[in-house]
Amino acid sequence: MPTPLTEMSSQKFRFWSFISMALLVFVHGYNLHIRFLQPWTIPGEPLTFTTFTEYFLANGIFRFRIPMLFVISGFLYALHDHQPYKQRIQKRFRTLMLPYLLWSAVGLLLTYFLELFPFSRDIVASTNLTRIDAERLFLHDHRWYELLGQWILFPLSFQLWFIRVLFVYNLAYPALRWCVTHATGRAFFFPTVLLMWLSTMGLYFFEGEGILFFSLGIWLQKNNFNIDIPPRYLNPILWGFVFITLSLVKTWLAFTDTSMMGNAVYPLLIILHKLIIVSGLISAWYGSDRVVNWCMKRRWFVWLSAFSFIIYALHAPAIVFAVEWSARTFHYFPLYRILTFVILPTVIIIVSITFGALVRKAMPRIYGILTGGRGLS
Repeated sequence: MPTPLTEMSSQKFRFWSFISMALLVFVHGYNLHIRFLQPWTIPGEPLTFTTFTEYFLANGIFRFRIPMLFVISGFLYALHDHQPYKQRIQKRFRTLMLPYLLWSAVGLLLTYFLELFPFSRDIVASTNLTRIDAERLFLHDHRWYELLGQWILFPLSFQLWFIRVLFVYNLAYPALRWCVTHATGRAFFFPTVLLMWLSTMGLYFFEGEGILFFSLGIWLQKNNFNIDIPPRYLNPILWGFVFITLSLVKTWLAFTDTSMMGNAVYPLLIILHKLIIVSGLISAWYGSDRVVNWCMKRRWFVWLSAFSFIIYALHAPAIVFAVEWSARTFHYFPLYRILTFVILPTVIIIVSITFGALVRKAMPRIYGILTGGRGLS
């Protein structure tokens, strides 16, 4: 019989779900010249306080957040095996895919509206979010089936990829559970998904990071792994030191003249990135007990944490347009990039929470549909 979730673990799940969503906004608020971050991204500009800080945070310290969410999702899903498969999938369609389609439509409508005005239209074009080719830069240029594909398959609200693949993993849950609970399955499955993750492989519906950490969450739950007290080899102080050190090394390397290393720098950055994620997960989970305990005793924090999903769903593509607007508007101010890196995501989080609170109070049924029933209390 699986061990029930302890109060501390339950609080940690809620705490890290909220913190991960907030960190996601800051990662998407990254505003250096090369804004689309990959593990191997080299900034291509001089090392300054601003460039070092943004890269260190957005492509280092904050990068464990999505694996954390997948582990939490896999663990929690594995807790409810007593429910019939068909019933669970029907519920997940309502709580995942319906919000996916609704928020994808919101992203399309927002972008379409911005294209109606010359200034904001130029901002949309400069982000390349809607570009199909050299001649078709805007949603207004899309054919109907391209708009349909954008809505269903390639949302402008690009963060929704997480919901899409999570639903697929829920569909595949019986197979994933068998793979992680049977020796024959584990012998093939974990090495395969580990290689997918290390190679940053993505197959649209199945990608290495998601399937590895979602399956890890299942494994942790099915093996009654103690997620409250770390074994000696998962000492959070040691792993926290590794986490910070490797993040610093990766950031330094990304700004260093790599002409002597050639293309070898890219796999090195990827390896460092993967080690940062693992060390970040361990140190954040096992080293945060006091912080979690303090926060979850504050009514204001518990209230804020209910809006995790609305922050996730509402922040993009708005953050992309806001970053481009801020670059055009404030570029002559000293330190404008580091200031907007801090201020813009904070404002968007506040706006998202305010919007969520108002809609939840005025139209709780609509709010429940938009969030898949999350955060109603």
